[in-house]
Amino acid sequence: MPEALPDALVTTEDFSLVALFLRADVIVQAVMVILALASIWSLAVAIDKFFAISGAKARANRFEQAFWAGQPMDDVNDRVTDKPAEAMARVFSAGAREWRESRRGAPGDEANRAIVERATQMMDVAVNRETQRMEAGLSTLAIIASSTPFIGLFGTVIGIMNSFRNIAAQGETNLTVVAPGIAEALFATALGLFAAIPALIFYNKFSADVSAFSERMSNFAQEVSSRLSKRLNERRDA
Repeated sequence: MPEALPDALVTTEDFSLVALFLRADVIVQAVMVILALASIWSLAVAIDKFFAISGAKARANRFEQAFWAGQPMDDVNDRVTDKPAEAMARVFSAGAREWRESRRGAPGDEANRAIVERATQMMDVAVNRETQRMEAGLSTLAIIASSTPFIGLFGTVIGIMNSFRNIAAQGETNLTVVAPGIAEALFATALGLFAAIPALIFYNKFSADVSAFSERMSNFAQEVSSRLSKRLNERRDA
């Protein structure tokens, strides 16, 4: 019966998140700060990628609507500047130089194939460049998702060690001695998961979006090459 009193005193302890942080070991506090910053960083990257990918999709829709509206490729080419703002237009612009070269005469079959091949290669390079640009920041999410659980686990180990240290110092195993260290250990674990899980979700989501948009740009580049080849054949037959 006398042993029940110390356990009951645990209820008077402040176990709010702020109190757990302030009462934690300095190493555990550093771990908590790192995990909180990682969580904020991943959220900032996710917001940036959301607006970047959404904007790229919206601009690509407008450009493709003009391209698929049955307008002559010459008209589309004339409207595209040398440094367009949208990714899809930059892919088209990469092959537009060869398109302009085709206007200068009526080349033969060999020259036609060379023009189409060069245009295709330049657009493929542009697709890879745009994909790499859209992938910027995803590695950060991957690092946060893979590392924060282990950082949190490190804080957990330190918290449990502090509990054992308190037991050894006071010679007691009641909750008053053990609870603070265990609480800060579990708090560090929770922060690690809180940082890792959203980062992993964001990474998978945006990786899939970038892959889909990259495939869309590749298909568009193939369509441009096909229309370029068709136009050159028409010029040859005319």
